Amino acid sequence: MSTRLVVIGGDAAGGSAASQAKKRRPDLDVVVFERGRATSYSACGIPYWIAGTVEREAQLVARTPEQHRAAGLDVRMRTEVVGIDTDKGIVHWHDLETGAEGTEPYDDLVYATGSVPMRPPVEGIDAQGVYGVQVLDDGVALRAELDSGRVERVVVVGGGYIGLEIAEACRIRGLAVTVVDLSATPVGTFDPDVGAIIAEAVRCEGIELVLSDGVAAIDVGPDGRARAVVTQSGRELPADLVVLGLGVRPNVRLAREAGIPLGTSGGIAVDQRMRTQVPGVWAAGDCVESVHRLSRQRVVVALGTHANKQGRVAGINIGGGYATFPGVIGTAITKICATEAARTGLSEAEAEAAGYSFVTAAVDSTTKAGYFPGASPIRVKMIAERRSGRLLGAQVVGEEGAAKRVDALAIAIWNEMTVDEVLSLDLSYAPPFAPVWDPVLIAARKAFEAVEADTRG
Repeated sequence: MSTRLVVIGGDAAGGSAASQAKKRRPDLDVVVFERGRATSYSACGIPYWIAGTVEREAQLVARTPEQHRAAGLDVRMRTEVVGIDTDKGIVHWHDLETGAEGTEPYDDLVYATGSVPMRPPVEGIDAQGVYGVQVLDDGVALRAELDSGRVERVVVVGGGYIGLEIAEACRIRGLAVTVVDLSATPVGTFDPDVGAIIAEAVRCEGIELVLSDGVAAIDVGPDGRARAVVTQSGRELPADLVVLGLGVRPNVRLAREAGIPLGTSGGIAVDQRMRTQVPGVWAAGDCVESVHRLSRQRVVVALGTHANKQGRVAGINIGGGYATFPGVIGTAITKICATEAARTGLSEAEAEAAGYSFVTAAVDSTTKAGYFPGASPIRVKMIAERRSGRLLGAQVVGEEGAAKRVDALAIAIWNEMTVDEVLSLDLSYAPPFAPVWDPVLIAARKAFEAVEADTRG
């Protein structure tokens, strides 16, 4: 049995793994290295703190270093692991505050380094005034810049979840905001018809969208600061600040240097128990790859929900128990201005790439009974496998009360239900919450009819 556990990374995955292992094995020595200034925080909450919806930075922290230490963990803040020797079972560390260096032995190692923002290889990308938003320290730096009073125009590069959430936060602060994205519609994981609804909602909030146009360069002024974003079509978008919202990639540099094998997705290859292919080395969170339960492809999904679950699985196994991580189905949800959007399973493009033959159905309805005050539009789209009718994917977009309906559909996909079975679900009904036929059921009925028509044809 392991007697000493070293964890690299003190956020969702690392904190969960360390806590679970220590809980199950109180005699276990656990050392957690965290290069930032906070542990166990909500990165997803950063845009809402920047907007002022969340008042204090501390509200984003679920468990402080002091709380972890009180639970018996040796948490070393502002200390970066700079090397791993898997043959000797040691890590090399560097104290970012004092400059001190040293080594730490381990019997088991959890690699939970998370992810890093994508930075396109264009001129000026490393200039002052260009920010990525991934860890809490990034959010602190960005908010300080916005609080300085010298920012009036913001250009966000990338129209994904984080890009649009940051764009909204800046707009709430009264700034002029432009979002640039190479895709024809924002949030490319949604089908274009749903993406078009999201785009209209963003524009209605006064955010300019420059779509089907990538970034060619960042124009830098004599002071070394970014002053404009130049697009591939030649447009020059003035900016006092540039935010990168192009998504993230697994932070696997240390793993690669240590000879810990990566998977086809670029994330660390792990089995269902979160073991790497190196004995005694585990990995969890944004830096690992998972199996998509529908496409069977290896994918990297950077979400705190998965990171916490994967860290828990690793910790249970290290602590002498048994647990597995069963995979992902791509469930995600966001609020963009007044519009909620969610998806689960496969999009049309993803289903086609996975080799499925499918039909689609989309319905427009209301979030409450049509006569009830506050009822607002909602669209539910379903993708079902031809012949079998198995639900492969679903997307929901609307205003308040719309998007969380995706959870019922995620459960249906997880359990390999057909749209006919979804149609028969005993969903709740009362006029303040839904029409007598919930939009989920209407969409399932329409999808079932499409499957039947295809079968007869």
